[in-house]
Amino acid sequence: MKNTKINTGILSFGMSGRVFHAPFIHCNPHFNLVAVVERTQKIAQELYPEIKSYDTVDQLLADDTITLVIVNTPNHTHFEFATAALKAGKHVLVEKPVVENVAQFNQLCETSKKTGKRIFFYQNRRYDSHFLDVKKVIESGDLGKLTEVSFRFDRYKIELGQKYFKENNQYISSGLTYDLGPHIIDQAISLFGKPLKFSKTTAVNRPGSQVADYFHYHLRYPDELNVFLTGSLAVAEPFPAFIVHGTKGSFIKTMADVQEQQLIDGMLPDNPAYGVEPNGSAGKLVTVDSTNQKHISYPAPHKGDYNLLFNAIYENLAHDVEYPITIDHIRWQIEMLSADDNL
Repeated sequence: MKNTKINTGILSFGMSGRVFHAPFIHCNPHFNLVAVVERTQKIAQELYPEIKSYDTVDQLLADDTITLVIVNTPNHTHFEFATAALKAGKHVLVEKPVVENVAQFNQLCETSKKTGKRIFFYQNRRYDSHFLDVKKVIESGDLGKLTEVSFRFDRYKIELGQKYFKENNQYISSGLTYDLGPHIIDQAISLFGKPLKFSKTTAVNRPGSQVADYFHYHLRYPDELNVFLTGSLAVAEPFPAFIVHGTKGSFIKTMADVQEQQLIDGMLPDNPAYGVEPNGSAGKLVTVDSTNQKHISYPAPHKGDYNLLFNAIYENLAHDVEYPITIDHIRWQIEMLSADDNL
C-alpha cells in the first residue's frame, strides 16, 4: 500500500460522517473519499460531487475499490457492521464506543486476526488542543509527582436528545457513559495506563430520561495517584475541564478546543485557522520552587488537529508504524464502560 491513497467508505453521513470524518478523508493527501451510505437524504454529492452514495451497508461493503471502512453508525450496530466489514476484506476505523462489552471486543479482535484486516479506533479527543496542553505539562515533570488529576466533560442539555439509540435503555451502549465517557477514559488511559482499580457511579437527572446522564469514575494508580473522570448533561456553568495537581505545582485548563464547532460551521481542516484556540484560553501553570515561592505562567496552547489520527492510520497501513490507540487501551476502556456501579 506504500505511496498509494487509501480508498475509504463511510457507513453513515449524519453529523459524524459529515463533520468528523469526510472533511479529513477529503483533505488528507493519503486518502481518497470513495463512498458513503445514505439511506434517506442524498446530500453527500452536494459537498463531494464525485462520491458514490449507496443505499445500504452491504452495497458499500461489496465495493471492491474500498480499502478502509469507517463504522460510524448507531452504537449498538458497531459490532455487527465492523465484523461484516472485516469479513468483506476491509480495514476498519470504528467510532466510540467500539462495542458494548469485552466479549464482543475479543470476538472482533479475533475476526481481525483471521481476516488479516486491521481495526483502528476513533479516539479523536487525544488530539484536542486542551488535552495536548495537559499532556505536555504532565510529561514535562514540572508538576513533580502527580497526586490528583480531574478530567470533566460537561454540557447543559436537559431536553432529551433526538437520537433514539442514545436515549433508549434497551441498548447497553446508550446514555452519557457510553457517549462522552470514552473520550475522557481514553485520555486518562493514554496518559497513565490501566488503573490498579476503579469505582464507577452513574445517575439520571433529566426529567423523563431512561438512561444515565451523569457518570463519575475514581481511578487508583500506583504511587498514590488518584484520577477522577466526570461527565454530566446538567451543568450550566462548567468547572475547568482539566485540573492536575502535583508535589511541585498545578495546571488548570478549560475545554477550549475549537475543532468541533469549526467543522460544524463548515471550515475544512486545511484552513490555517483550523484548530487554533482563541486568545485568552491558555491554561494556568502554577509551580512552587525550593523556597516556597509560587511562579505563574500561561503556556502557549497547542493547535488541535484530528488529522493526526488519520495520519496515524496511514502510517500503520503504509509503513507498519504502531497505531497509538492500542487494543489494550480499548479493552481497558470497555471494561470500565461496562462495569456495574459501585454505589
